[in-house]
Amino acid sequence: MPVFKSDIDTRSDEFAANRAAHLRLIEEFRGLEYRIVETSSRAKAKFEKRGQLLPRERLALVLDRGAPFLELATLCGYKMHDDDGGANISGGGGISGVGFISGVRCVVSASDSGIKGGAATPMGVHKALRAQEIALQQKLPFIQLIESAGANLFRQSEMFVPGGRTFANLARLSASGCPVISVVHGSSTAGGAYQTGLSDYVVVVRGRSKVFLAGPPLLKAATGEIATDEDLGGAQMHFHVSGTADYMAEDDADGLRIAREIVAKLQWNKEQAANARTYREPLYDPDEILGVTPADYRTPYDVRENIARIVDGSDMLGFKDGYGAATVCVNAEIAGRAVGVISNNGPIDADGAAKAAQFIQLQSQAGTPVVFLQNTTGFLVGADAERRGIVKHGSKMIQAVTNMTTPKITLHIGASFGAGNYGMCGRAFDPAFIFAWPNNRIAVMGGEQAAKTMRIVGEESAKKRGEEPNAAYFDAMAKTITEKYDEESRALFATARLWDDGLIDPRDSRKVLAFCLDTVAEADARRLRPNIFGVARM
Repeated sequence: MPVFKSDIDTRSDEFAANRAAHLRLIEEFRGLEYRIVETSSRAKAKFEKRGQLLPRERLALVLDRGAPFLELATLCGYKMHDDDGGANISGGGGISGVGFISGVRCVVSASDSGIKGGAATPMGVHKALRAQEIALQQKLPFIQLIESAGANLFRQSEMFVPGGRTFANLARLSASGCPVISVVHGSSTAGGAYQTGLSDYVVVVRGRSKVFLAGPPLLKAATGEIATDEDLGGAQMHFHVSGTADYMAEDDADGLRIAREIVAKLQWNKEQAANARTYREPLYDPDEILGVTPADYRTPYDVRENIARIVDGSDMLGFKDGYGAATVCVNAEIAGRAVGVISNNGPIDADGAAKAAQFIQLQSQAGTPVVFLQNTTGFLVGADAERRGIVKHGSKMIQAVTNMTTPKITLHIGASFGAGNYGMCGRAFDPAFIFAWPNNRIAVMGGEQAAKTMRIVGEESAKKRGEEPNAAYFDAMAKTITEKYDEESRALFATARLWDDGLIDPRDSRKVLAFCLDTVAEADARRLRPNIFGVARM
């Protein structure tokens, strides 16, 4: 394939300004992530007194040292509900990601019990559901490190019904052939007891695990019966009497050792062919992405400059480059895996939509995953666009994206407005993974465009009533709309609501995409042994 020739001057003022803008955005979201870790770490003295490890210490011990770990939705729930982005920032009350345990790729979900006892939040429920969804779709073992104070009862109306799906998914995972392995580090009570009960393998920690439907206070209130935590649902009782626990650990570290041994004994990779691949790094340094890409989506640039810093050898074969040129379609490889890449050098016109639809069908025919690098203000509008069939061809593109038979991975790298979000495989179109750069903007349209639209509608309505439009009123309205859209289209706003799987440093794009491509390739090759009901506790 032809090597892309970059025209970027890495010593220019424009390059330096772009880089500085991205670094500020990266510093902002990394600072918020660190604040969550710091908040959880404040409980270290309390955990040490109890002979326990902090949640992230548990995670570090269960995962293979030095192996990659792709954390998901780090800023879940940011500035929502009880999360104020400051002292009460929580990341949804849990830590989720895809990593390796005993050489096996797994989804790991850990209660962040250093923050409010690991109490679940409304958005934290959806974060847990997303982790389970990935495990199901990518055919991965699901590992739970449990210690939670349960649901926030003041938010029960937003959690109770969707929370039920977390239990249904555990049953589905087991039935599909994806084992669920749980280490119960502390409390797993009330409805959360089923988080343990629905696991295939249960490890309890002596003197620390508590698994029961009703704790001592609720039991006394409901029946008058008086019992201790240990009698009701302690590790000893479940290991020797109820049979809910399969393994007894002496402490947190021992429980994690047992979990690693369980995973090793699964021989999960025995049917996976060894697949050593050789490939070339990009000709251009991925670090240059920060200077190549304007942080402001309104500033045009050639997205192929980004692609050249992501794909192997900076080699890419353009598809229909002379037709619908604002929609960029190329074939390339990332870490030795063939991919089709679709991105944007402007709005999607009718020709670009038709080209993308054909390209997607060709990738499905070849069994090639498609990476969508979203940076579009949407589908082109106007009288000429309508006559050229933008509705018909745009629908054709959306049809292709929805029904394609190969994996799709989306990366938001700039604007994601209107139906362009749909045509470029936004969250609603079920990409296997979807991440975003911190400069991402996502909304039904840009703030200035929304303000102008509402102003025109308002002024015309006033004229129809025989009134002279009040300029001061409409100026103020436009300012309010622009500011609202500006805030609500930010990457932080989107990632808080799980419109993506998390924010990443643009310089890590190649590594993240390679990890995701390996994950979907492994799933495609894996043969599971499903049963009807899942493995029941005996």
